[in-house]
Amino acid sequence: MYPVSRHVQRLELREFTTADADAVFAIYGSREATEHLSFEPRSRDEVGQILERSIASATAEPRTEYALAVVERDGGELIGFARLATDPHQQRAATIGFALRPDRWGVGYGVETVRLLLGLGFNDLNLHRIWGARSPLNAASAKTMLTAGMSEDYTIREHIQKNGVWRDSVVHTILEREWPEEPS
Repeated sequence: MYPVSRHVQRLELREFTTADADAVFAIYGSREATEHLSFEPRSRDEVGQILERSIASATAEPRTEYALAVVERDGGELIGFARLATDPHQQRAATIGFALRPDRWGVGYGVETVRLLLGLGFNDLNLHRIWGARSPLNAASAKTMLTAGMSEDYTIREHIQKNGVWRDSVVHTILEREWPEEPS
């Protein structure tokens, strides 16, 4: 499925372009924005490489990764990175992830982003199960996924190594039968 364009009143998910590098760097290069993610802040060059891979994977057949820009519809500003990746080892399943610019935290954009990803997965890709993992210390992400309709299921012990220290991940899931029909 290419191109992807899903939206709600305030946000849109769209395909990335090379012109998005500075906006993505404002997220992936930020220590604050990546504090609870599985990686350290990225360099400008690393962000460029991530964008190149994301743009290339968008037209792959079959498409297994949906790396998408989170954009404010009022003004068109890129404020986040959203990702849904199908899992070849699980039938009709995918994982999601998202990161928003810190100056856009606390206004509901995370919930809207997760709901857009879930809609893509269930309504467009006919998935059965979608899951996302978070740092145990990331209370905002827990609240976001729960508010979006996901359930907190289990902990993967010492799942991520960051700064030379192993960290657990808390897994949230949702099944297609738990996803309400969307109006759009």
